[in-house]
Amino acid sequence: MPSLDFTEQEFKHRQTRVRAAMENAGIDLLLAFHPVSIAWLTGCRSKSYQEFQVLFFTAEDAPLTLQTRLAEVPEISDMTLAEDVRGWGGREPEDPVEVFAGIMREKGFMNRRIGMEVPSFYMHPYVHRQLEDLLGDALTLDASLLIHDLKLVKSEAEVGYIREAVGIVDATLETVEKSIKAGATECEVAGAAYGTMLSLGSDIPASPMNFVSGERTCYGHGQPTTKKIQPGEFMHVEFGAAVKRYCSTIARHFNLGEPSDRAVELHNLILASCDACIAQIRPGVSGRVPHDAAKQMIADAGLDQYRLHTTGYGIAPGYPPSWGENIHLFADSTYTLEAGMVLSVEPPIFIHEERIGVRIIDNVLVTESGAEILSSYTRDLVVV
Repeated sequence: MPSLDFTEQEFKHRQTRVRAAMENAGIDLLLAFHPVSIAWLTGCRSKSYQEFQVLFFTAEDAPLTLQTRLAEVPEISDMTLAEDVRGWGGREPEDPVEVFAGIMREKGFMNRRIGMEVPSFYMHPYVHRQLEDLLGDALTLDASLLIHDLKLVKSEAEVGYIREAVGIVDATLETVEKSIKAGATECEVAGAAYGTMLSLGSDIPASPMNFVSGERTCYGHGQPTTKKIQPGEFMHVEFGAAVKRYCSTIARHFNLGEPSDRAVELHNLILASCDACIAQIRPGVSGRVPHDAAKQMIADAGLDQYRLHTTGYGIAPGYPPSWGENIHLFADSTYTLEAGMVLSVEPPIFIHEERIGVRIIDNVLVTESGAEILSSYTRDLVVV
């Protein structure tokens, strides 16, 4: 038995839920391509997502077959619940779709009613076209959200890993605060932050750190540069840590010396909009409701045109390039909040013509009575 991040019982419970969802959807073979789906069902945390990889998940409780690039076969065989791990490529060029077709025929899967995930980042359009041509009428369902919707509510063990990641981001913010000084570059601050994260046991983050200072704070996802921090400058940092691929994200603002009145005004507005959003988060509420609360506060200040990013989204076990889940706090959300969901709250404003922007990010756990902010690091504008 491999050494797994969760109990065998928890994995069995997940697999049972997926099989029930498959029955309801009318399929008896699920082709899982998203690395989060594969990890959730098998415990696989390897870098194999970079190339063609698929889990063949059957309606019956049978040994799990997983196709991956050849170099990952030993790790996945040792560390996951996949019992039949097939490698492709490596020694010589090989078409993974041809290998896939061989497995499908060998296992008798071509006669199944098939659902297939089509993940945004992990399947080339050409591969998708090849798979559709190969599977033909057997492909009956776009199953991209089947597993992802089941995992939105986190187990106690999953929340435990997220809380560990929260502890790492809080400690990393302490490092950021100590690293900010006149003449230090954005890259130097980011480097110190990454050092803290990794030394405390974080996985490599699923998305790069954003760190901007001075006039660069108007950029929504500005990555650190060799720009030197100057006295009086306003700064924004956003990053995430992960434990066993379970992420926690955060964003805070700092100022080297006394901040401008405008920086304080905008920071207070966004903090209040975050609070308004969080106040609406509780079980049974549509994802639209917290969004509307944050949006209204920004609109009342006459700044809605500068609200250039989503109000929030679910936080998942994450693989590069994203840690987000398919649930969004947005005007067209079709999701109802449930206890056990973990959400990022981050309504922003970015005012390019003023060369300033503010985005405070907190992860919250939906509880039976409302929402718990997971980080303990101050949400105030920190004056260094």
